[in-house]
Amino acid sequence: MTERFRAGAGRLCLDFIRTLRYRGTPAETEELPDERAWGAWVDQFGPFSSPVVPGSSRDARAVREAVYELVTGSLRPASRQRLNRFAASPVPAPSLAVSGELRWQAADPGSSMLALVARDALDLVTSPEFSRVRRCAGERCGALFLDTSRPGTRRWCSMEVCGNQAKKSTYRAKATAP
Repeated sequence: MTERFRAGAGRLCLDFIRTLRYRGTPAETEELPDERAWGAWVDQFGPFSSPVVPGSSRDARAVREAVYELVTGSLRPASRQRLNRFAASPVPAPSLAVSGELRWQAADPGSSMLALVARDALDLVTSPEFSRVRRCAGERCGALFLDTSRPGTRRWCSMEVCGNQAKKSTYRAKATAP
């Protein structure tokens, strides 16, 4: 499967909030505009073995914004209620297929993925690792990520993209300086 969405933030909930790319900038891009995109995100990040056709993407965007508020410390009461409601929903359940393969199933895969995201967000903000959530230092990025480096000094969400761009900019600036 080709990855359509950015991964690697260190937690499912942080990867999920990246679906509003370049948040707060003129280049802000909604990556979950419809059910097809929401299903593609579930297919990429979820445990299901076959493609998912979830219901409305409206709940997905609402949960994403509630998770963002929670992680950034600006949680409103309605968003807290939304997160708690989705966290209480059923999550995907494992089952053993006749072939011996582990398969995951849910009556409503979209809602069960939102339950996983909401539970992950609640777990993150109540864990010691929450102090290691960082905002990318990339000029245009600003994505949140979990810094798992030993010294806790990681600056970019992705060394391959944002870190590389920052280093290129620094190099160019030095090369053109008088």
